[in-house]
Amino acid sequence: MGVDSDSTEEPGWDVDPEDEQGAAVVAALGRQLKAWREGAGMRAAEFGAAIQYGEDLVRKVEAGKRIPRPEYLDRADEVLNASGRIAAMKEDLLSVRYPKRIRALAKMEDNAVEIGAYSNHNIHGLLQNEEYTRALFRTWRPAYTPDEMERMVAARMARQSIFQRSPAPTLSFVQEAVTLRRPIGGTMVKRRQLEHLLHVVDLPNVEFQVMPTDREDHAGMGGLIHILKFADGTAIGRSDGAFYGRPVSDPKQLRILELRYGIIRAQALSPRESRAFIEELLGET
Repeated sequence: MGVDSDSTEEPGWDVDPEDEQGAAVVAALGRQLKAWREGAGMRAAEFGAAIQYGEDLVRKVEAGKRIPRPEYLDRADEVLNASGRIAAMKEDLLSVRYPKRIRALAKMEDNAVEIGAYSNHNIHGLLQNEEYTRALFRTWRPAYTPDEMERMVAARMARQSIFQRSPAPTLSFVQEAVTLRRPIGGTMVKRRQLEHLLHVVDLPNVEFQVMPTDREDHAGMGGLIHILKFADGTAIGRSDGAFYGRPVSDPKQLRILELRYGIIRAQALSPRESRAFIEELLGET
């Protein structure tokens, strides 16, 4: 990677000024990086050239105004002979590199022992591959900047570490058939997303169902439903069509969401029928 003007902003993200926790972590990391650089007797421009990034980016990172990507820290560690101490800072960045609201969702998903989700507009985020996610975000208006796009895509992909958890959580998804038919990003993007979906639905801890469009009775007409249950017996849920769309944790309110989701699952195709539905769509693509 060169150091031309088009590349100096690529390896990081702007700090969200409303994210006080994230801003504090990035500022502390920046001070440490500056101390390491100055301790090595290197000017910012010299250091930037050595790690193949621009001086402007180096100064922004050190001032806590820019969140560096992991490879930036890897190169800095090597150039400054830090013996892994700078590279180790990547762990600190994991908690702040993504938008605050997405970090909160990812943390809840990481702690959940059971997740149930009904999606009626897009394929659920945990089921998307990177190509589909990127194509989906390109449809949003106002459009994301390239920086925002990379940050949002990376955040969504990071959430999918839930599939590598041990012990694995129990995951249940119901997707409206139209979300699988809509060719977001074009035919080949759709095809690769369906192939990815086949891989995910075959995981032993995943139950996947399709809600056909021709159902006369449909308990999900109020919109998406998302329910997360935790090891201590607590839970949190949200639905577009209940409680003004706000997250709820009161058992009486959760019972309503669970009732609706249970009926939705009963009205949908079985997991075996749903897998056959995906294979049929693949055959048509």
